[in-house]
Amino acid sequence: MTSSFAGHIAGIGTSSGTRVVVGMWDASPFGTFADVMVEQPSGHRILLAPRQDVADFVASTYSFDEVRIEPVSVARGTEWSVHTRSLQVRFTPGRPLWLSPVLRLVPGALRRSPAWARLCSPVAARLMPGVRTYGTAGNGRTEWYAAHHVRRLSCARATWEGEELGDLAPVTPPVRFGFASSPAVPTLTSLTSYVREA
Repeated sequence: MTSSFAGHIAGIGTSSGTRVVVGMWDASPFGTFADVMVEQPSGHRILLAPRQDVADFVASTYSFDEVRIEPVSVARGTEWSVHTRSLQVRFTPGRPLWLSPVLRLVPGALRRSPAWARLCSPVAARLMPGVRTYGTAGNGRTEWYAAHHVRRLSCARATWEGEELGDLAPVTPPVRFGFASSPAVPTLTSLTSYVREA
């Protein structure tokens, strides 16, 4: 069985060294929801999930040291904001990354194909270090991404448990939740993620 998650992923680095990856899903087997993955400078990895069923699925697909169940709210506009009890993030999507026009040329049926994602993965890794489009996930699952639009973030601010995390910075070192990282350049990517059960 293959599950699909259509929406957006924001990858944000901060000058404090904390990196944040926000998934905002408009359509999924769990309905509309958002979740957040945080990696602290120490390497401690935290999942913030709105419900236990979402947490169970995400934590069995990716790797975390800690899981917190917290409401996750998202507001979209010129500025996007994400709020949980532990984390508050505001970011502004900017101009499209150079890759965006190329992604839009790929026919939808081909873009959704795992064979296409597997073929593109080494190319993506070379063009954007840390990025993969196909790989193995937890519990023997296979995951692939079909991106169709990528925008650079022009600014972002975040707090973690009330402490400011500093200015927007590259997502470096790469995050270690799964087989791939967000791009080093902070971005907002429109995509569909596919997860196939073993």
